[in-house]
Amino acid sequence: MVSLLWFKQDLRLDDNPVLDAAMQYGECLPVYCLDPRWFRPDDQGLLPCGARRAQFILDSLVELRRSLQAQGSDLLVLKGCPEQVLPVLCKKLGVRALFTHAEHAPNEQAILGRVRQGLPEDIGLNLVETNALFDPSQLPFALEQLPRVFTRFRNQIEKRTPAHAPLPAPTTLAPLPTGAAVLLQAIPLLDDLGLKAVPADPRSALPEGAGESSGRAWLDDYLWDSKAVRHYKETRNALLGRYASSKLSVWLAHGCLSPRRVMDELRAHEHIHGANESTYWLWFELLWREFFRLSLRVNGVAFFRFGGHAGGTPQGGTDQRWIDWREGTSGRPFVDACLRELNATGYLSNRGRQIAASYLVNELQQDWRLGAAWFEQQLIDYDVASNWGNWAYIAGVGHDPRGGRAFNVAFQAQRHDPDGDYVATWPG
Repeated sequence: MVSLLWFKQDLRLDDNPVLDAAMQYGECLPVYCLDPRWFRPDDQGLLPCGARRAQFILDSLVELRRSLQAQGSDLLVLKGCPEQVLPVLCKKLGVRALFTHAEHAPNEQAILGRVRQGLPEDIGLNLVETNALFDPSQLPFALEQLPRVFTRFRNQIEKRTPAHAPLPAPTTLAPLPTGAAVLLQAIPLLDDLGLKAVPADPRSALPEGAGESSGRAWLDDYLWDSKAVRHYKETRNALLGRYASSKLSVWLAHGCLSPRRVMDELRAHEHIHGANESTYWLWFELLWREFFRLSLRVNGVAFFRFGGHAGGTPQGGTDQRWIDWREGTSGRPFVDACLRELNATGYLSNRGRQIAASYLVNELQQDWRLGAAWFEQQLIDYDVASNWGNWAYIAGVGHDPRGGRAFNVAFQAQRHDPDGDYVATWPG
């Protein structure tokens, strides 16, 4: 029996239930699709995937391919819309089952639907959850009754342990289907996607590397070598420095790390070195990530509406101030420094994201969705649920019962950059 494994945001061998399921089926061809729609500008001229994130994906695919080859498999990377290229590939190779991870964002669900429609009736589409901490069956409430406030969700879930421990990476993989080897080709470069390479900025605090091995190396560094996690609560709002925050979001966003693996390693660290407020706070942030993912499942397209899923009426238009904000030329040095770091590195601390978002929405009164779309283009660690959920939260149309988060920029600058070091690092 022949199967096809469609990788998406699960670019790893460790703790990958989709990989595990596909490899039990028989001969298997792993595939990744570089969807050209990611690199086409919208009506605002914004890309769903900017050059820095695209480069991280390409580098992660190079490593994933090497890992698969080391276990007797390989990776076919295709440029094309999945609903167009995957059914053709399945028919060519006589595929009987297509395995991939489940999707909960409307656009991705629509693509899955079109892939399903394009497959012959005798080919099964198998969807598996890969990047969540908890299975819906583990929740102490029906999914449709997800609490509207994070604190209520946290209080009900934080003592629970996922039903399944992380799966170990396989030591051998199923062979490629007959005739698949001739289809294999070089992984595209940025130029092949119509994007221009952007130089690395030496001021970036991001750890080096992409892919699973660099993600595991950084997790080991953060938890075991530097033990920086033990100071996470005190440093998570710091704006400068390699260990200022966990930065695990970079690898979690692309599935180079599994959240269950992070949780498992965190529990092991606590067992050996003891739990403290900081180790709890990292767990707290993993729960926030889980909360937004569940909220996206529940709210669907409403997650992206101007009024959000809370049905609010935010302020917001579009004018030159939006352009100045995104270019880091708004005239507010602290906010501009945040945007300059984002634009130069593809990363911004969570505190910086909140301050920049609040300024755009609450002081400039621009459409919050513009800011979310700019972050989507620029961030290496873009995650649809966390990005859009946090922006709606700031705009008062998400899960904040107080009607939004308005930050006093002057106060934030004095509190988090009292000596002006951050602004001096990212000057105009």
